[in-house]
Amino acid sequence: MLKERVKALLEEAFEEYNSLFLIDMTIKGNNEIVVIIDGDEGVTVQDCINVSRKVEHNLDREEEDFSLEVMSAGATEPLVNQRQYKKNEGRDLEVKLQDGSKITGQLTDVADDTVTLAWKERVPKEVGKGKVTVEREEVVAYDAIKQAKVKIKF
Repeated sequence: MLKERVKALLEEAFEEYNSLFLIDMTIKGNNEIVVIIDGDEGVTVQDCINVSRKVEHNLDREEEDFSLEVMSAGATEPLVNQRQYKKNEGRDLEVKLQDGSKITGQLTDVADDTVTLAWKERVPKEVGKGKVTVEREEVVAYDAIKQAKVKIKF
């Protein structure tokens, strides 16, 4: 029952703060509620506070004791939601595919069922010695992606 109530409260919070969305929500055996959120323009501490208050103030501690933690998705966490892909358009991703292969490239387009990655690659010349740089592009279906992470540059 607690899980359904928390989900309903989170939906209300995301209706009010519509640039935010749920990444994950778990409730451990001791009623420890952990909520991970993300946002189209990122997540601020105030965003976490707002969502936390929306949930916490509408649950009765007399009825059920609980702890609540609301946090943003980490920069190194895999992308799990289409809105996260849209938010990271133009950034470099490392994508592991279901077949075990890997693609690293710039996320250039996000569609309903696919993402497009572009990258440059050095390949041997067709004639003669040496290599040339060619531009590659691949359209990847979401269901072909096992894991995708943003590559952070320093």
